[in-house]
Amino acid sequence: MKRGQKGEPVARVEQRIPAPVERVFDILADGWSYSSWVVGASHIRRVDSGWPQPGSRIHHSIGPWPLVVKDVTLVEELERRRRLVLRARLWPFGAATVRFDLTSAGAEATTVVMDEELKEGPFGLLPARVQAALLVPRNRETLLRLSDLATRPTGDATPNGTGA
Repeated sequence: MKRGQKGEPVARVEQRIPAPVERVFDILADGWSYSSWVVGASHIRRVDSGWPQPGSRIHHSIGPWPLVVKDVTLVEELERRRRLVLRARLWPFGAATVRFDLTSAGAEATTVVMDEELKEGPFGLLPARVQAALLVPRNRETLLRLSDLATRPTGDATPNGTGA
């Protein structure tokens, strides 16, 4: 990844999620969930059966209708419950490397660090500080949405169990 002035990746965000690593990783491992928490993803068309094994892909659409761009995201690296590295394409604009590192912050919490760098195409030519200005706010929201999914109640339709 490109490095900023202090040796940090171009666009790094961190979020403490009050859910165990297994729960957070299960969401990352569910390719069908990506349009629920990845900012900009509007539709998942198909998920390869081996997802999230290296080489497997999510076939997605990005952007609002009718300006939808169809492309794929590919798994480059996987360490179960620890790291997922993706190559997210959005041609003709370019492609990015996105890395999620998960660390246990106790039995019921996970620290997620998300690094992203635009690497290919015209957006890959942007200076690191411009990439960070574009990506950091988006990625903060992405991790907030991931947190919302990881901490939502399971089973009952509502927290009080009434379904209303």
